[in-house]
Amino acid sequence: MTPVPSERVRTSRPAAVLALLVAALSGACHVASAQPPDNPSDSEIRQSEERAQRRADAVGRLANDLAETEARLGELHAEVAAQREAANKARVDHDSAVAAAEEADRAATAAERQAHGARATLGDARRDFDDFVAGSYRQGGVIGSVGAYLGAENPRDVLAREQLLGAVGEVHLGTLRRLQDALVEAANADADAREALRTAETRRVEARQASEAADAAMADAVSAAREQQRELRAVEADKRDVERRLAQARNTVDGLHAQRDRYERWRDQQAAAAPPAAPAPAAPATPPAASGHSGDVVESVVARALSQLGVPYAWGGGNAHGPTYGIRDGGVADAHGDYNKIGFDCSGLMIYAFASVAALPHYSGYQYEAGRKVPLAQMRRGDMLFWGPGRIHHVALYLGDGQMVEAPYSGGHVRVAPVRYSGIMPYVTRLVE
Repeated sequence: MTPVPSERVRTSRPAAVLALLVAALSGACHVASAQPPDNPSDSEIRQSEERAQRRADAVGRLANDLAETEARLGELHAEVAAQREAANKARVDHDSAVAAAEEADRAATAAERQAHGARATLGDARRDFDDFVAGSYRQGGVIGSVGAYLGAENPRDVLAREQLLGAVGEVHLGTLRRLQDALVEAANADADAREALRTAETRRVEARQASEAADAAMADAVSAAREQQRELRAVEADKRDVERRLAQARNTVDGLHAQRDRYERWRDQQAAAAPPAAPAPAAPATPPAASGHSGDVVESVVARALSQLGVPYAWGGGNAHGPTYGIRDGGVADAHGDYNKIGFDCSGLMIYAFASVAALPHYSGYQYEAGRKVPLAQMRRGDMLFWGPGRIHHVALYLGDGQMVEAPYSGGHVRVAPVRYSGIMPYVTRLVE
């Protein structure tokens, strides 16, 4: 009976050794199967950042083009309005010319009637004169009496003949006067009629020209309006392209940095799981970036800015402790009563948001120089965005996902809005690393 236990012992020892070996091998296989995530090289990251910068530069140029196109659209709006007013003026001129032509037609018709009457009067006068002359010849009195008058031999004959000639002369002169008056009246009536007709024709020409001008002005206005619509569609397409390019640039750089972060986390996990190595002298290590701490600081900055949503804009307002009364500027701010409001302007809101990080000056141009410049394509939550071009005139805080918080303008309130790329500076300012 004694050999049995010894046999069991001999059998169990190899099994235990085998179990330990299997466990060791399985552990070794497990370690060997843990493949590291992709780790982009510094060269790849640098090249991607350079590509992103080139895209950011292109975005900046497109943003400038967008601003110029929007400016052209504003000019086109004014041109369309001017063309429409020109068309309105031409219509008024056309209506006035038509009315003048109608009046001239009426005047010409009246003058023609007057001329016709004068010609009829002239005809009557001629017939009277002809009747007088014919009657004188038939009776032989006038011509004979004249001859008798010229050959009179005594005073009695002279007196009789003088009375006769006086009567004949009065009749004759009356007829001649009527004839002369009729001729003058007819000539004047004809002249008036001709002048009225010329005036009517001139008015008709003016009316036609005014009508053509109205048609041309309206055609120009319609053409300008159509061109405006095409420009508007082009601007909208440019804007979408700008946003797409910028998003691609940011995603490319962010993706590579995310890969690097994943690799470094994997490396740290592997180092923590590995057995401790023998201590060896080494150069002092550079302390790691306090990413968690900086993230907390960024969130604190963002939270302070967002806590002021809805606070009125007040030019010159805001400090590290909160909103303050605005100040007078002698212009737009005064017109909105900023000096009598408690609120923030754009740089005042940044002073309050970053109060625990830095003491910022109350001027966006100086705030632009207050931290490290980072290409626009690499902007991240907590960066300050600025607008120019040329002299900087506005600042906002980037929230991520294409959103920002800002104190926009007099009459507005602190708000969250999409990032505006028109006029934006190609670099952001980063105060929290």
